[in-house]
Amino acid sequence: MRQRAVALFQAAVKAADPALALRPHLAELPTIAGRYVLISIGKAACAMMEEAIANLPKDARFEAIAVTNTENARDIKRCVVMAAGHPVPDENGQAAGLAVIDLLKTTNVDDVVLALISGGGSALLPAPIEGVSLADKAEVSRILLGAGVDITEMNMVRQQLSRLKGGGMARLASPAKLHGYILSDVIGDDLRVIASGPTVAPIASRSAARELLTNLNVIDQMPTSVQDALKVNEPETAPVHSQNTLIGSNSHSLHAMLAASSDGVIVSDSLTGDVEEAANFILQSALQNPSKTLIFGGETTVTILGNGKGGRNQELALRVAMLAEKADLGEWVFLSGGTDGRDGPTDAAGGIIDKHTVQRIRDAGESLEALLANNDSYVALQAAGDLLITGATGTNVADVQVFLWATKE
Repeated sequence: MRQRAVALFQAAVKAADPALALRPHLAELPTIAGRYVLISIGKAACAMMEEAIANLPKDARFEAIAVTNTENARDIKRCVVMAAGHPVPDENGQAAGLAVIDLLKTTNVDDVVLALISGGGSALLPAPIEGVSLADKAEVSRILLGAGVDITEMNMVRQQLSRLKGGGMARLASPAKLHGYILSDVIGDDLRVIASGPTVAPIASRSAARELLTNLNVIDQMPTSVQDALKVNEPETAPVHSQNTLIGSNSHSLHAMLAASSDGVIVSDSLTGDVEEAANFILQSALQNPSKTLIFGGETTVTILGNGKGGRNQELALRVAMLAEKADLGEWVFLSGGTDGRDGPTDAAGGIIDKHTVQRIRDAGESLEALLANNDSYVALQAAGDLLITGATGTNVADVQVFLWATKE
């Protein structure tokens, strides 16, 4: 069962292969008077960049920058590859943001910009507005993660503090034509949210971002520079002119899992909200479908109360294990993993658990309840031997989950 669960996870990752997803959209790029300017950001940046360069017209003039996380970075001929921090923005990312801005400022009406966007791009390419430091932006992300916000709310705030997010990239590229090709890591595939929407209009106004922070009771925790910036309504900016194409998503991957399973059913393609609520939903779904392979996709959230090590997929898996132990389900396996191969700031993609996970943790001398109270899901799963470790996958379309019963072949 564990092997089958991993095989289904791998089917989800394969369906999100960035090069294969991008290829049909670049099959007939025209010869142009100016340059092609290629900007690729996100965890799939290198794969998308290689595919784009391979599909340029013969002898086309081009300049290219790819910004990705360290694990996915590799040399690409005639492309500047910059490795940056994720999930916490760092100085390398800020340098990459400035490089992208400088390149976009050189474009003219004869140029065409190909913006290749994938998950992780928001953290990887910080370009703070004047007066806000990189450390200030990192603190904003830390506070919002601790408040349990979803990705839309997170990026609503990030956009108001960035020169590139919320359509900033498209505005800088004007008057060149810009085509965005987007691999979605966001449930619902809102292009304004993916990588904080560098090629589309912002999610909401600055006043809406201010209201969100006020309602969360965290605005007073924000750095002074951020509070000052959000007090001033955003300046008038030119409208965003771009063409954007969605090339892959979590939904694509769920259907690949379905095709790889003879008895599968997609229970939810929008598993969001707090991990405790999601765990309850998964268990109830299992009880109602005792003879099916259950498939889920989404992106849950964790309210951080401790200082432990872990991620949303690891904590979700453990909460399912706790609930299932009380329900006496028989033999089963549950996997929850991030399609990028990284769950939070850890080297695990998530967790793969079964009926005996909780007992294995106890046998290792650990208290699951205490570890969860400290958000220490990594240590708990490590004690059980139940971490899902895949290495970086080079793509990112959010998270997938699968629940398997022993009764099925």
